[in-house]
Amino acid sequence: MSTPPDPAGDLDAVTRERRQLINLAYRLLGSLAEAEDVVQETYARWYALPPEQRDAIASPGGWLTTVAGRICLDLLGSARARRERYVGEWIPEPLPGRTEWVGGGAAGPADPADRVTLDESVTMAFLVVLESMTPAERVAFVLHDVFRYSFAEVAEIVGRTPAACRQLASSARRRIRAQRPPATPAARRAEVVRAFRRAWEDQDIDGLIGVLAPGATATGDGGGLVPAALHPVEGAEAVARFFAERARAVPGISLLECAVNGQPGLMARKDGVTVSVLAFDIAGDRIQHVWAVLNPDKLRPWTAH
Repeated sequence: MSTPPDPAGDLDAVTRERRQLINLAYRLLGSLAEAEDVVQETYARWYALPPEQRDAIASPGGWLTTVAGRICLDLLGSARARRERYVGEWIPEPLPGRTEWVGGGAAGPADPADRVTLDESVTMAFLVVLESMTPAERVAFVLHDVFRYSFAEVAEIVGRTPAACRQLASSARRRIRAQRPPATPAARRAEVVRAFRRAWEDQDIDGLIGVLAPGATATGDGGGLVPAALHPVEGAEAVARFFAERARAVPGISLLECAVNGQPGLMARKDGVTVSVLAFDIAGDRIQHVWAVLNPDKLRPWTAH
C-alpha cells in the first residue's frame, strides 16, 4: 500500500519518469514531436487526477507508463490513416547524436539525445521495421523486448491477455529477424558512409555504385513541403545517378558526417541551414538502404542557432 503522501517526493518521482516516457513514446511513434506531445498529455492526465487519487497510486511510474502506452497505441491506430494522406514516403524523425553539436561549435536547441537513449532499438533501420508492424505488435514488442516489461504488464496496456501479448511480441521478433542484416562494425559503417559522401561530393557515379548493394534503395521524405522523390529509388545505378544529379541540381551543399539515431550518417547543409539528414542501413561493405529526411518539420532538432 502507499505510504503517507510526500508532495515534494511525489513530484520528484513523477518528473524522473520523463526520460523513460520520451524513450518509450519515440520508439513507438517514430516521431520526437509526437512523443513529446504524448508525454505532455500523460502528465496532464496525471495532474488532472484528484490529489487523493494520485496519493493512492503506489507506482506513479507504472501509472504514467500505462497511460503513455495507451495513448501511443491509439495514435498508432490513427497514424496509418494519416500516413496514407502523407505526400510521398514517410520516414521516422531522425535524432541527432551529441557529436555534431560539439564538433559544429553550435549551441543548438536542447539535444534530443539528452532525452532519448541512443541504442540499437532506435536506429533508423530498426524503426523502419517497427513501422511494418501492427500497432499492438509494436507496443507489445517494444515494451517487452526493449523496456523489459512483463507480459502481464504489457497486457494491461494493450488490453489483451498475457498469452496474446506473448504471441504479438513473437510475431514482431520474427519480422525483425527477417529484415535485419548481420551487424557491421561501427568503424566500418563510418568508412562506408565516408566513401559515399566523397563520391557524392565528386558526383562520381562509379564511386557511388561501388559502395551500394546491387539492390540498394533510396527513400526521401519531403512531406510535401520540399521537393523529394515520391517513391523509393531502386537499384545501385539508379540510386547513384539520383544522388549525382541532386549534387548538380543543388550547388553549394556541404555534407557533414554525423551520428543519426546513434549510427554513422550525413547531414546536408546549405547557407548554414540543415536541409537533409541521411541515415544508412549497411551490410558488410555495402549500403542497402538510404533514408533521406528533407521535411523541415522533422529537421528542427538539427538546425543550429
